Parts: sequence; structure tokens; C-alpha cells
Amino acid sequence: MRLRDFFKPRAGTDQWETLKARAGIALQNGDPEKALLLYDELIAQRDNDAEAYYKRGNALGQLHRWDLALASYDKAIALNPEYSNAFCNRGTMLERLRRWDEALASFDRAVELNPADYLAYYNRGTVLKEIKRFEEALVTYERAIELKHDYVEAHVNRGNVFQELERHEEAVASYDRAIDYLPIHPEAFEGRGASLLKLRRFESAIASYDRAISLNPNHRFTLGMRRYAKMQVCEWDDLESDSIRLVEALLADRAVCPPFPALSLVDSAALQRKAAQIFVREECPPDSSLPAIPMRRRGEKLRIGYFSADFRNHPVSLLSAELFETHDRSKFEVSAFAFGPETNDPMRSRLERTFDNFVDVRKKSDAEVALLARELKIDIAVDLGGFTEHSRTKIFALRAAPIQLSYLGYLGTMGAPYMDYLVADSTIVPVSEQQHYAEKIIYLPCYQVNDSRRQIADVTFTREELGIPPSVFVFSCFNSNYKITPGVFSVWMRILQRVEASVLFLYADNDVAAGNLIREARLCGIDSRRIIFGGRIPQPDYLARFRTMDLFLDTLPYNAGTTASDALWAGLPVLTCIGKTFAGRVAASLLNAIDLPELVTSSAAEYEELAVEMAANPDRLAQIKQKLARNRLMTPLFNTVDFTKNLEIAYEKIYERYIAGLPPATIYPDSRSVA
Repeated sequence: MRLRDFFKPRAGTDQWETLKARAGIALQNGDPEKALLLYDELIAQRDNDAEAYYKRGNALGQLHRWDLALASYDKAIALNPEYSNAFCNRGTMLERLRRWDEALASFDRAVELNPADYLAYYNRGTVLKEIKRFEEALVTYERAIELKHDYVEAHVNRGNVFQELERHEEAVASYDRAIDYLPIHPEAFEGRGASLLKLRRFESAIASYDRAISLNPNHRFTLGMRRYAKMQVCEWDDLESDSIRLVEALLADRAVCPPFPALSLVDSAALQRKAAQIFVREECPPDSSLPAIPMRRRGEKLRIGYFSADFRNHPVSLLSAELFETHDRSKFEVSAFAFGPETNDPMRSRLERTFDNFVDVRKKSDAEVALLARELKIDIAVDLGGFTEHSRTKIFALRAAPIQLSYLGYLGTMGAPYMDYLVADSTIVPVSEQQHYAEKIIYLPCYQVNDSRRQIADVTFTREELGIPPSVFVFSCFNSNYKITPGVFSVWMRILQRVEASVLFLYADNDVAAGNLIREARLCGIDSRRIIFGGRIPQPDYLARFRTMDLFLDTLPYNAGTTASDALWAGLPVLTCIGKTFAGRVAASLLNAIDLPELVTSSAAEYEELAVEMAANPDRLAQIKQKLARNRLMTPLFNTVDFTKNLEIAYEKIYERYIAGLPPATIYPDSRSVA
């Protein structure tokens, strides 16, 4: 202690208590700066008062000065080792600093000292949820609710954990309980809407999102999710006004729409990047809580880590399974980090046998997964999911590997500074459009990998079996219903009007969507019997069903991806209109890769005319089908061996740049590399 402090006269009790009261009032009135000054003065006069340090920590916490708040709570605890509130708030600061294990230990001590502290239990549950210990989080939230039955936030977060566990009925019940106690809680209605959407109770989900928006028109991401839910059932009544609101909000830098729905709702590469950047800022910003990865000498093999929730019977694996099998094991060691739903399907078994290391990391925290990847010395981490369902972007925010790239599952930029590369081709991302992508582009001859070993059922569906009249031209689209827009549907209806002996065969995602599409067809003057719906069937049969169709009609602004290559693999020509975004240019990429550029149009009018012409000219259609059959195994689209070689060349190039201390740069499959 300095001499002048030692001889400083101490304030009288009354004066000190008055100062303490003033500090408390400032803190209570939302003036943490003033409160901090007063608590500093209190501590200068009496540096052995645990409560003063505790409340000083509260003021610093309100000012988002987490490290200093933590130090203040530590001082309070040093003065009073049984100060349960200080342990609780200390845990919150550690949580803010992403020091999860220490935070959990602090909350454990808080509830040990005060078993009736429902807030400490609630905070403990939040940490457990963050580190993926979901079952323990449930128990902890339930304990908080036992202590305080009307604890709305605990009911909401309990619902969020049920969501993580895919227990959506229980999630809805938990949100409903929160709403019973507080009917004006937008987060409860938003969470309820998300679970109802997963349960495919679309109309109830929309109503829940509506209520959330009525309570808070700017509630994070809810407007975009409501519109996405409406697109699932082809409800288009207020699509134009919603689109205007989404664009205005994105331009204003507001969190209005998650990135994945934005791919189908916002027809602008620049705005899709904006949506991704906002989401990264809000949900998964760069996280420096792990140490930097030190530069290491190159090993005998490059170690590639593929991260996915979809190592199962899912489009991502249906496309990429042969890629994993084809990797040159003399040069590459290939690991899978699986964090999706547990399945026992044949694809999962196939992939478990394929990888050099197949690691189930579902129950590991993001930090634990990133550390495991580092321990395995992964050189290049490949995110196969991006912002799709069950994604774990925070793993990459922590840096799982020195080089990180996005591929296949998410059709757009991730807008994240920690994603170094994005795999594409020159059709999907023209050089003139690179400014709309946060990553550097790896240009391959063909963007999409395919499994050339996929089996098509040895069955021929009759038209009668599919409900199709004889002697008609069959237009078809097997894209998900949310990709169908009023503009696309009106073009389809004009095509049916012009080709009288024709029908449109669509994938029926749900009965509500089917009903809405039938209604829209009638409004366009089309007999509802000309719209035929087919449901989900096993993959080999699904591929065989394409052979009964005459022409696949693509959607815009979100093209067919896997569905387009499915159709082409089965021998069905795909007609597309090239769009403005990654997701809107995928089908054109596939058609160019199989040397059928004549099926790529550049406007709705050209698309309509070509569809009508193909239906009216069976000889031309037959020639295209013959060309497709010839090209099927002679062009890049289904040549998995060549695709793998090109991707491996790209992996070598990006790693060479890294070892040389060079920043990521545009990569081409030939010898070119442009910074």
C-alpha cells in the first residue's frame, strides 16, 4: 500500500453509507458509468468491502468490460469466499469470455452455496447448452423451474434445448408454458414457430411467427423465417411486401433473415452476402479463445477433415460418397467429423468404412471439436454444411485448421472472415462477381461432385401407376416446394396453356402446398387435373421415376442442385434459366459440365419458348436425350475420378500458399493462381 493511501482519513459510517446508496441508485437507474465512479470511490475509502467489489463488477458488466468485471468479482470472493451471488455473476462474465469450463465451475459453486438460487441454475443450463451437454442442460433448467415455476426464460431455454435434441413436441410444450406465464414474449413464439416448422405443422408455425412479429416487428431473423415457412406451403399473398421489407432491412444492416432462407428469398448475390455477414456477426463471430495454430512442417500426407451433419442418407452424401472413396490415400489422409442426427442407414455404414478416421463429435462442444481437429493435425478443414440444418459454424470460428473452406451443402458465401475458400466454377461465380464472396474462389472444371455408382432401380413406372394420363407431354419439377415462386409458376401455367396435351408433375412436399398450387393453377385457367403430385419414395425408385417424364423445368432464383443431377443421371433433360446468384446458377453449371448448354436460357421468355418448342418438337427432344445419354459418362459432371484429382490439385495449391506464408488467392485447376 502506498504511504498516502495508508494515511488517508477514512470516511465516517454515515458518509460511507450515503455514498454506497448513491452508487446503488445509479446502478439501478441504468447509469453504470456513474455507479462505477462511485464504487471506485467507496473502494478507495474501504478496500475490504466485498459488496462494493461485487456491485462494481455489476457496473463493469453492464459496460461490457468483462475482464475487469471478472477481476472485481474475484476480489469480492477473496473477501467473502461464500458470496454465492458473486460466484453466479462471475460465471456470467466467464461465459461472456467463452471460458466455458471455468464458468460452469463458478455456477456449480454458486448453487452449492445457495441451492435455492434459480438464476444460478438457469445460467448453468445456458453454459451446458453451449458446450452441447444437452441432457444435463435440461435437468438444470428443470431445477430452475422447480425453484421458480413462472421463470419464463427458463421455459424458453428449455424449449431451445429440446429443439437441439430434435424433441420438437416437447419443445412446443415448453414454449407454450412460457407463453402461459407471459403471453407477450416474442422469443417464445419464435422458438415455438421453429419447432412447429420442423414438425411440418406449417400453418401453426406461420401463426406463431406472426405473433412474434406483432410483439416485436424487428425480432431477430423472424421475418425471414416466417416468409420461408410460407414458401414451404406456397403461400404467396404478401410475398412482394415481405420481399421489400427483407431488402430494406438487409440494406439497413439488420438481422432479419438467416442466410439459408435468403438464398431463395433474396435474388441478389450482394444481399445474400450481407445476410451471411449479419448472421456471422450475430451468431458465430470469430472466436480467439483458442490459441493460434502454429505453423508446422508438412507431413507425408495432407490431412483433410470433412465436417458435416449429413454423413447419412442425405443429398450431400449421395453426391460426395465416391469422392471420399476416391481420394489418393498415398497423398491424403481423410477424416470425417460427424455431428448430425444418429442414423443406421446404409450410407452411414458406407461412409464409416470409407474414411481413414470417422469421428462422431455430436456430444463434443465446438471448442472440443476444434481442438480435436488440431490434435489430429488437420491441414484443411472442409465445411460441407455451411448454414444448413444442424450446422456447427462456431467450430470454424474457433479455427479447426490452418485452412478452412466451404463446399457443396450451402450454395453461397458464408461471409465469414475465418472461411478462406469457396469451391465453385466459372459458371457459378464469374470472375466479375467475385466481389460478392468473402472467400477466395477455388475454380474447378465442374463445381458439383457426383457418385457415379448410384443405382437406379430396374423398374419402369407406367404412367397409370403415377396418375399420368396417356399420350400427354410430361413437364416435371422435383424441387422442394419453397423454391417455387409466383413468377416461376406463372411461366409454368403459360407453358401448359400453350401445350394443350401436357401435364405438370410436381413433388408434393405437403398437402397444404399442393392445395395452394392447385388453387393458383385454377386462377390461371388450368384444369387442376393437369397438376399431378408425387411423394417421397426410396432413392433408386425416385431416380427411375424420372424416366417417365419428358422435360424437367427448373426454378429460380434457387435452382435445382442435387435434383438436377439426379434427373440428368436418370436421362431426363433439365431446362433452366440462369440467375444472378450461386444458388441461381447451379443448374446451368451442371448442364455446361455435361455439354448441354442449349438447355440454359437467360430470361423467363426464352425459358418459356424453349419449353414449348421442346414439347412441340419430339425429334429435337429425342436428339437431346440421345446427347445426354452419350455425354453421361464422357463429360466432367459424372466423372468422379477426374473431379477428385482436380480437387486434390486445388488442396495442394492452397496448402503450398499457406506454407509459403502467402494469403488465400483465387485458385484454378491448371497452373494459374491469381491473388
